[in-house]
Amino acid sequence: MSGPIRLTGRRGLRRPACRAAGPVWLFDLDNTLHDCSRGIFKAIDGAMGAAVATTLGLEAEAANTLRQTYWKRYGATVIGMVRHHGVKAQDFLRLSHQFDIAPLVHGETGLARKLARLRGRKIILTNAPLFYATEVLRTLGILHFFEDIWAIDHMTLQGRMRPKPSAALMRQVLARLNVPARQVVLVEDTLRNLKGARSVGMRTVHVYHPGTPFSGRHSGRGHYVDARVNAVGHLLTGRSGLRIPGMRDRG
Repeated sequence: MSGPIRLTGRRGLRRPACRAAGPVWLFDLDNTLHDCSRGIFKAIDGAMGAAVATTLGLEAEAANTLRQTYWKRYGATVIGMVRHHGVKAQDFLRLSHQFDIAPLVHGETGLARKLARLRGRKIILTNAPLFYATEVLRTLGILHFFEDIWAIDHMTLQGRMRPKPSAALMRQVLARLNVPARQVVLVEDTLRNLKGARSVGMRTVHVYHPGTPFSGRHSGRGHYVDARVNAVGHLLTGRSGLRIPGMRDRG
């Protein structure tokens, strides 16, 4: 029998004994809680390409082509490296994020204050590695708002990494949270990940960012998107139009 996805996270989330009435917010990281397109995406692309080239002994152009192929096919380059080249995921994740993170982090104005006003449990659900996510959140000054960080390091099923938009991942998230799917909201900039969340009954908020790959092709709102905002702060004001059980504005 195969084991479950290991969503242990930063401290390990224990399944609550009873179901809380309020919402559970699952926040993506890049281009959702910070503007990754101002500098970090470029740094990641460069480090990722260099990691592929170094690991496989490829020229830069060939490595970059392979990186993009794996990202489009699997949603994460590391999955292709593990599946097709026998690379250890943790080694590659560390090698592909070797740059100074803090100077490149740019957050929404007043983000900490806005998160403090947002009622409900808050958890990070990101396809980024744990050490990177932790450093970004610490730099933004919002790490303490999140009860856990579920990163790509924790998303393994049947011996394979299953990051967003995997429906199997989303079902395991619901099992760990032990709350009705309608109380869980994925806040995310990537549409295919929102579609995966909706497939298991979660509510969805699309944080529109023009720098997110393929986002420019969608000017409207898909049927799997409950709300579309341009900033996380819009979740507080009623401008999103989102209504979920237990959600109230603190004013």
